[in-house]
Formats: sequence, C-alpha cells, structure tokens
Amino acid sequence: MSKRWLYAVWVVFIGAFAVLHALNLAADFPNHTAWHLDWAKYTDEGWYGNAAIRAHLFGHWYVPGDFNPAPAVPVWPFLEWILFFFTGVSVEAARGLAVAFFFANLLLCYTLLRPRGPKWMALLALTLMVTSPFLYAFSRLAILEPMLTTLLLVALNLTVRLPRMKKPLIASATVGVLFTLMMLTKTTAIFLLPALGWAMFVAFRNSFQDPFERRADSPDRARSSFHAWIQPCAARCAVVAFAAFAVTFGAWIALVVGFGYLGDYKYLLFINKYVKPTEFYWPLLSFWWSVRGLMWVDHILIPLCEVLIGGVFGAALISLKRTGANARLLYDPVFGASILAAGGYILFMTYQNHPQPRYFALVAVFCFIIVAMAAEKLVAQAGPSRLLGWGAIAVVAIAVGLNSVQTVSFAAHPEYTFVTAARQLATYIDQHPNGNRLLVSISGDEISLITHVQTLCDDFSMQTPTLPDVGTKLAIYKPGWWATWNDVDPGTLEDIHTHYSLEQVASFRAFDDPDRNVLVLFKLHPLPNGQARLIDGGNLQAPLPGDKISIPLE
Repeated sequence: MSKRWLYAVWVVFIGAFAVLHALNLAADFPNHTAWHLDWAKYTDEGWYGNAAIRAHLFGHWYVPGDFNPAPAVPVWPFLEWILFFFTGVSVEAARGLAVAFFFANLLLCYTLLRPRGPKWMALLALTLMVTSPFLYAFSRLAILEPMLTTLLLVALNLTVRLPRMKKPLIASATVGVLFTLMMLTKTTAIFLLPALGWAMFVAFRNSFQDPFERRADSPDRARSSFHAWIQPCAARCAVVAFAAFAVTFGAWIALVVGFGYLGDYKYLLFINKYVKPTEFYWPLLSFWWSVRGLMWVDHILIPLCEVLIGGVFGAALISLKRTGANARLLYDPVFGASILAAGGYILFMTYQNHPQPRYFALVAVFCFIIVAMAAEKLVAQAGPSRLLGWGAIAVVAIAVGLNSVQTVSFAAHPEYTFVTAARQLATYIDQHPNGNRLLVSISGDEISLITHVQTLCDDFSMQTPTLPDVGTKLAIYKPGWWATWNDVDPGTLEDIHTHYSLEQVASFRAFDDPDRNVLVLFKLHPLPNGQARLIDGGNLQAPLPGDKISIPLE
C-alpha cells in the first residue's frame, strides 16, 4: 500500500473518531470515570449560557440578584443566543456548539503543525485528540474550554506567521483582538498570555527571510538588512497587539461599567477565589495538586509528555553551545508556546488552589502537540535519539489503542439519566401546581436548558441594596419549588426558612457520583400571613415544624 493510501486511511480513522463526538449529544457526561467529581456536568453548561437561555425563553437575559456571568464572559452566551434562533433552546444545540469548536481545534492544530514537520506529525497530534476519552468527555459539554482553546490556536496560527506576512501589523492587531475574545470567554486566559508572547518573540527571532533579502547585494548585507528590519518590526507588532487588546478590552469594561454591571463582573471573580491554606508553603502543595491533576488527562501520554519535555531540555543544556535538534525544537515557537500554554494553566490552578478536571481540557490539547513534535524530532535524528523516538511512538501507539477502546465504549453506551431526571422533575412540577412555576436550585440553569422551566440559583446571588441576600431574593421572586442533590445544605436551608417551609415531594436518580446522584424536589410553602423568620445563630439551619424533609443535612 502506498504512503498516500496509508495517509488516506489514517485521515478516515481520525474523521470517524471525530464524528463520535457529535453523536448522542443529550447523553450524560460518561459515568463511572475518574472525572465524576467535576461539577461542570451539573451546573456550568447552564450557568455560562444562562443569558442566552433566559433571553430566548423568558424575554430577558439578566436577573437582578442572581448569578449573571455574561458581563464578564459574554462571548459564549452571545454565540448561543445566535444559535438558539435557528435550533431553539436545547442542551443538544449548546453541546453541538462546543463540538463544533472541537472540530475547529482539530483543523487549527493541523494548520499549526503541518508547516513544522512531516504530515504524520500533525496527524499524530490529531489522533491523540480524537481518541482521548478525556477530551471526548469534556469536548461534548457546553463549557468554555473548547472555545478558549480554539481562540488560542487561531491566535498562535497568526502569531507564528507574522514575520512572513506582508502586513504584519494588521495581523498583530487581530491577535490583540483575539486575546480580548479569550479574556471575554474565560478570565483565566490571562495565564495564556506568556504563550502568545513567546510565540511572537521566537517567530521573529527564527526568521531569516524577508522581502528585503532579495534586494541585498550579499548574504552578509542581506542578514544585516534583515535584522535592521526585523527587530523594530517585532517590537511594533508587540505594541500593536497590546494596543488592540487594551482598546477592545477597555471598551468592553467601559460598557460594563456604564450599564451598571461591574458588580456582576467582580462577583464572577469573587466566587472563583478559593480559600488558601495558612501555611506559607501552600503554593508548593497547590502546585503539586495541580501537576498530579494532569493524570486525569491520560495515565500514559502525560508521563510520556513530561519525559519528552525533560529530555529535550536536558539534551539542549548538554549541547548548549551547539545548534542541535533539541535546541532547535526548544526555539520552535509552537513547541515553546505549547509548554507555556499548558504550564500557564497549571499556574492558574496553582494560584486558585482548586484544580478541576475540566480545566485540563485545554492543557490536554497542548500536551498532545508536545508529544507529537518531540517524538517526530527524535525520530528524525540519528543514533540513540532515533531509537528513543521510535520507543516514544510505540508508547503512543499503545495509548492510542487503549484510548480508542475506551472512547468507542463511551460512544456506544450512552446514558440519559440527567436529561431524564430533569424532564421528570419538570413533568412533576406541571402536574402538581404550587404557586409560581419557578424553581430554585444550584443546577437551575442546567435544568432550564433541558426543560425550559424558569429557575433561580440558590448558591450564587450577587448582592445589591434591594437584594442583600438569598432570603430576600426568594421573598421577592416567590418561587414555588426547590431542588437539591442528595442532602440539604444548612446555609441554603437557613435562607429558605426565612420565608418558607419545605415539603419533600419527589426524587430522581441521575449520574454516578455517590454524593450527587439523586435530584430531590421540594415544594416551597410561604409562611402564613407573609411573615418572616429572623436568623439567630443557627436557629434556621435544621428542619423546623411544618417541614417534611427525609434526606439528611449536609
């Protein structure tokens, strides 16, 4: 079989696995995995798209006193808002948008890698992506990471080509705007800035051709002429990119402030600020926790990636005064940027002290790029390095085989427990009217996305002078229902008790996490004559007369 046919078969293989990501989009996040603890499958799909969901279903995108992340991260809900005009509001449509970004990531990875080596290197990176069970699970959730990865890959594709462009300043401005979109997709994008900066610096450093070189009279004059042009050009490109970002991001912040949504912007940052340990060495513990979290991605490919990075750095240090293959790989803008992108996001998790599996969806893509580039560079060398390269390829082949089986198993055995539970909950509400058809739940926005029931969040409430706490919010909006997972949080119970008694009426099984696998529904009964209970210590944090609660307190 010719090489052309082998490549054709390989592309078909990649395409077939890519298509698996788009099937059965209403299915659960795969149950019984090491990532079951990630809350994204319960909340994030609804939270970060709630502006689009509300706008289409209820005629308004903003709910005062509730969780409104759109002022801080507007790009995703804006795209969902456009999409829902064509598809209607549904979880399948939202997840389909995320899968579309995953497909874009495949194409962008190929265009990023193909100019830097043989075709098989780029196809290898794509193979690792489409066969990864981890990426299969998280690329099918309507979360922010797939789109953030896409924007970063677009920016890198432009950045590494700047020295070859006829109008690099325009492209640099585009990179700056792309970084604004990244920041407005997820604020953690700030930790990806070093990757773009390194890519721009090294791309110009490595360039040895430009339009002026053809006019030079000699090689020495050509190089001198080029460096006289390239250095100020690189500086101008960096300045223009930063200016474009500053203007566009600043314009958005001005709009947020002008329309009175700065509090919601700050609130998103506040809720993502986790308590830090008191020990002075807590960053080391958090860093170790974050690095260990890499194993969520892959138990074979991540250790291989770490070994390959260590080997490349070690070999480059040994041959520091020579321009060996390992040194050249370190100065490849894509390789270095991939390390910094993965490392930057690990730094974010270290700073936050709260790594979650979904955060590694971006890290995984760049780790797979690193594996493909390092393996190709080793195979291209002579002697022991070549043997090490083929050894790495053999390890990759084993990982691809195991991952393919797992991914096919996920795709072939979809479960629909959460969609079923949410729809059963909505049916119960409709068949047993109780005041307003308004549900309070931490998974409320997710339930709205699936069932179109109007909801409020009981966990996040942006305080305002008229809505200083959750209890006041409940008194004003007058919900008829509350839903929780498995048990009752004493703080939430206290908020509800200020104006309501609770009656547990139904439960619905969903997902596999033993701590969050039963969605429990309560009727909310207003206190007689509109009276309110006063909080005095923990007096409202336990069941009270008039309550009917069977599940335990947290």
